[in-house]
Amino acid sequence: MGHLNYLPLTLPFFAILVAVFVVLVAFVEVGALRYAYLRLGVSPRAAMFLLLASLLGSYINIPIAQLPEREVSTGQVITVFGTEYIIPALTEWPGTVIAVNIGGAVVPTVLSLWLLGRNRIWARGVVAVAAVAAVCHYLAHPVPGLGIAIPSFVPPISATVVALVLSPRYTAPLAYISGSLGTLIGADLLNLGKIQGLGAPVASIGGAGTFDGIFLAGVLGVLFASLFGPPGSPKRQSRRGSVPPWPAT
Repeated sequence: MGHLNYLPLTLPFFAILVAVFVVLVAFVEVGALRYAYLRLGVSPRAAMFLLLASLLGSYINIPIAQLPEREVSTGQVITVFGTEYIIPALTEWPGTVIAVNIGGAVVPTVLSLWLLGRNRIWARGVVAVAAVAAVCHYLAHPVPGLGIAIPSFVPPISATVVALVLSPRYTAPLAYISGSLGTLIGADLLNLGKIQGLGAPVASIGGAGTFDGIFLAGVLGVLFASLFGPPGSPKRQSRRGSVPPWPAT
């Protein structure tokens, strides 16, 4: 089990994501990004907690299946699309293990489903996820020893464009939902059939190869959609600090 848990990126690249998170916290604390997260439908503090949980959870992989034994590559660093990914060093490994990453799959999926139900945007959400999944599936690249990788900028940009086109009022939640679920489905789940021949010791859904794109989709996709969306302000918060869902368009 110890070999299943490792950072999805090399330390310098993971440090960049941590730096993005720290800057985001600083802006929220001074109120600069508070409106953006209110458009998302969660409080800024809750959003920060979820992003931190995503970063910390990226270290943890939960095994769910094992492919037949084949030669695997271990103990390497692979550079794909300019990003360095880690292949853990292993001994006596039985073959490729299919796992689910906590930070890159579980946390984004739970939040996405919550946003879909809270804002009642199931139909538009399905269309947005399908569109981003199609883009990610087309651009996903099988990498020997690693699994499936996708350029980091693809999920946030495609999610932002799709969300703005589908619903100006719900751009923020749609950007997060489509950027997260669309990447997981299009890049990881639809490419599981290509994993066995790549010699990857661990194929992590939402982990190495796609985690950076999913995390940036959660940060940049929401901010881009909020900042460049049409003017307007969300309803006032209730006394308990919650933001009621907007009326349907």
